Amino acid sequence: MAKCSVCGKGVHFGNAVSHSHRRSNKMWKPNIKNVKIMVNGAAKKMPVCTSCLRSGKVERAIAQPKFEAENTEA
Repeated sequence: MAKCSVCGKGVHFGNAVSHSHRRSNKMWKPNIKNVKIMVNGAAKKMPVCTSCLRSGKVERAIAQPKFEAENTEA
């Protein structure tokens, strides 16, 4: 399973308990997205949890605009 590259958040394991108290294994997965972030001035794609994205712990890499024709008036 993927882990957050910022906070290290990963899966948690436990028991799912039914109404009759029969137990089965359960896994809670974090909400992890692969995003481009700035690392040492360079854009790098890494797995980051959404709580780190919302809290501002990482800086997203801004997509560079494609070549735009300059408005040259002759």
